[in-house]
Amino acid sequence: MTPQQIAGLGPALTQFLRPLYGCFSECRLLDHFDIYCRGLLSDLDRKSVEPIALAAGSTVRALQLFLSHHVWDHQRLRDLLQQRIAQQHAPPPGLPRSVNDPGVIGLIDETSVVKKGTKTPGVQRQYCGTVGKVENCVVTVHLGYCFGEFKALLDSALFLPKSWSDDRERCREADIPDDLVYHPKTTIARDLVRHALGNGIRFDWLVFDEGYGKCPAFLFDLDALGQTWIGEVPKNFRCWPTLPPYHSPRREFASKEVQNVVRWSPAFIYQDWQSFSIARETAQPVVWDVKAAQVHLVKDAEPTDRTYWLIVAWNRATGEYKYFVSNAPPHTALDLLMRVAFRRFKIEHLFRLAKGEVGLSHFEGRSYVGLMRHMILCQTVLLFLAEQAKRLASASPGEPPSSSGQPAPTSSGRPEKKAAPHHGAVGRRAQPDLCPLA
Repeated sequence: MTPQQIAGLGPALTQFLRPLYGCFSECRLLDHFDIYCRGLLSDLDRKSVEPIALAAGSTVRALQLFLSHHVWDHQRLRDLLQQRIAQQHAPPPGLPRSVNDPGVIGLIDETSVVKKGTKTPGVQRQYCGTVGKVENCVVTVHLGYCFGEFKALLDSALFLPKSWSDDRERCREADIPDDLVYHPKTTIARDLVRHALGNGIRFDWLVFDEGYGKCPAFLFDLDALGQTWIGEVPKNFRCWPTLPPYHSPRREFASKEVQNVVRWSPAFIYQDWQSFSIARETAQPVVWDVKAAQVHLVKDAEPTDRTYWLIVAWNRATGEYKYFVSNAPPHTALDLLMRVAFRRFKIEHLFRLAKGEVGLSHFEGRSYVGLMRHMILCQTVLLFLAEQAKRLASASPGEPPSSSGQPAPTSSGRPEKKAAPHHGAVGRRAQPDLCPLA
């Protein structure tokens, strides 16, 4: 979206936020809700409480209390956003699907933010993907949603390290509930998926990187939820190869690392590489050479009853190998599996947008409640932007800008400036302009 398009979205934002007002117990909180969302959409360098409040002419303390202490239901807000996505951004029921249409893809991943000090909830020295090394940081786990070109964040959760979980006094100082304890990131991700399913979200696929794929228990949990998935696994991930039909439909005698399976197993060495061109978000397509076969995963030191896909993808230009495992049916087309697997990188685009445009990484506080509310408000604004981008993309080329919610252009070609809209809610006052929205 261009700056001119964003500048005309003030009235549309008010209309978008109105169905969410029921999450707030007092009318005065609606002002803070409006201010914070507009601040996240502004061009402020830092989208934390103080810059947003000062730009809006509000008091910093009032906005701090709104984020961390005032009574309002941020979990219900998250649920309403998920239900809206399920109702308005899912494939129409009964519509015939192309064999090449991947449908709705759930994106599982984590992101991290470097932090100083020891008071931010969950902060400690741990691996920080943002800088690619161990650093003092906060890690959060996320679930994204991708259907065609529409992308949104569905849910977010804090990864609470064991050092925090074991120190309940420290947790209470950060407003971390007593029932929130350490869980592996894979367990957190599974619970995010389960909650989204409860709100009507339906996934055709779930995708994830090797940080999640390396855990067989996570894969079996997704099986139990009835989900179809394809995820990257590390080269030392173990599976139980099968022998080709002309040997017999039996397993080999021991589990092996996937890097050795694709080098030595008859299931792979007797097949040719197939080339696939994989499109990317902002770069040229990449060609991957691929082999695939059915294998058994390892469960309780024994092979699983059913088989799974094992796929190796080789980038001849760089020499890189990637390994994927999937529970998709054996007849699934390999090109579809590859296109879905590489859609995982859509979550990285979402993270860049969330951090760079709406301030996901700008939280500055010591309250767990404040952190969760900040992430949910960022999800709110991201959904609004995704819907507006989708609407603008679907508008006919000859349609005047004003019919799509934008100001009509003047003779100079620039949008005409208009007065800030009246918000209309009881007890709400007109807000000062927060650029670029007003």
